[in-house]
Amino acid sequence: MNSLTPLKLFKSLSDDTRLTLVLLLREKGELCVCELIHALDDSQPKVSRHLAQLRACGLLEDRRQGQWIYYRLHPQLPAWAREVLELTLRANLPWVQPQMDRLASMDSRPTRQAACCPPGAVETASC
Repeated sequence: MNSLTPLKLFKSLSDDTRLTLVLLLREKGELCVCELIHALDDSQPKVSRHLAQLRACGLLEDRRQGQWIYYRLHPQLPAWAREVLELTLRANLPWVQPQMDRLASMDSRPTRQAACCPPGAVETASC
């Protein structure tokens, strides 16, 4: 993680989809790919491509649980980068609010567990 430079961070965040993904993960902690697709109202290939780019540069870490993949900010992200993300999120909450609202709407969908997450995950994880 020592190789993350300000230039790498800001280049990674220069796309609105990637920036939105990172800010959602900063706010929510860990999210399943299906949640991110729903929040962004975008296609799975596009979201997955951006997640792969963010993972490749060291901003994100993923874990697999069955067929689902969960993403979170890399736990070894430097403090300065975490601070930049926190300040960006707090100063621009209205910019990501529509995506957060779409994400929150998943909680009220009766088919959420069957369509998105493994049995029991709704009660035990963020998905």
